[in-house]
Amino acid sequence: MGPRTNIGILGAGKIGRAVARLLHHSGDYAVRVGDVSDAALNSLVAETPVETNVINVAEKQAIAQFLQGLDAVVSACSFDVNKGIAEAAHDAGVSYFDLTEDVATTHAVRAIAEHTAPGQIFMPQCGLAPGFIGILAYDLCRQFERLDRVKMRVGALPLYPDNMLKYNLTWSTDGLINEYCNRCEAIRDGKLVSLQPLEGLEQFALDGVDYEAFNTSGGLGTLCETLEGDVNELDYKTVRYVGHRYLMSFLLSGLRFRDKRPLLKQLLEAAVPCTHQDVVLVFSTVTGWINGEYQQLADARKIYHGEIHGLTASSIQITTATSLCAVVDLWREGHLPERGFVRQEDVKLSDFLANRFGAPYASATHVRAPISSDTRPELQA
Repeated sequence: MGPRTNIGILGAGKIGRAVARLLHHSGDYAVRVGDVSDAALNSLVAETPVETNVINVAEKQAIAQFLQGLDAVVSACSFDVNKGIAEAAHDAGVSYFDLTEDVATTHAVRAIAEHTAPGQIFMPQCGLAPGFIGILAYDLCRQFERLDRVKMRVGALPLYPDNMLKYNLTWSTDGLINEYCNRCEAIRDGKLVSLQPLEGLEQFALDGVDYEAFNTSGGLGTLCETLEGDVNELDYKTVRYVGHRYLMSFLLSGLRFRDKRPLLKQLLEAAVPCTHQDVVLVFSTVTGWINGEYQQLADARKIYHGEIHGLTASSIQITTATSLCAVVDLWREGHLPERGFVRQEDVKLSDFLANRFGAPYASATHVRAPISSDTRPELQA
């Protein structure tokens, strides 16, 4: 058995705790977790015996001290503190991973990664979307000689929706609001464009369930840059049950909560319950030319809630945490670029699915349905 990799996790929330538990139980990582809340750390240690430090990530010197002796650090914090963590990681010669969906934060991390120490990488957006959906979509793209359209659809959905929004909070409320309010990158007619969130509404059905999808921010990761000039259309949309988008549009635009994000967060967390009984839908279609023939390939998977080493976990916890752990493990094993900024599309899908942490995706329920390749905006099934 080789030496253990020393890894730090900043943030002891739902995802941070799951990441810590997965890495600890693998036996190959010495895990250190930092959070501003002593209560959150005590709760973590009661479940998973890892090293903990109370730390305020707004203090650069405190981050520098936390990073001492580490090989890598994972930020499971809100996107707005990730730049400072990445800067401290750079200065300490420590590799950096995060879960951000925020486009500006990723640009900042990329700039920090321009000058790195040998063996040091910076890899943001390592969750579900952005994250695994980019790995999946790019793998489909590799099978084409020439691309036409790439569609990426992801939803974390309650199994038993019983409120008007047909939604339960399953992850970061700040991240949810960010996705619903910020501009969305896409490619139209071969050129990068910026789209309004909550627009581009479409409906489709899979497994006998009706869904809607609409523009949200951040899910494409770096794919726009990677595929610009090679694809005519590329977009990412969030999947919800039919009717959700109308009510969120009423809140954000009709009542102008888009300009009152702290109040919107307070409202949602007071009125919309959390749930561990959820399902994640990951769905990508790519059209283009293979052997001179215009074809479409699709991959649709469902991952359900379950357990992480004996503890109940939601599907969004499972999919987000295992995706991050898989890429960290691939880095440890030497399957990723050795230096600098690393994109999700630098990960081979076959490597990801073969990795021990990629098991929930590898064993996911495959949804099979005929998908129309016509030019209408709706996905038909």
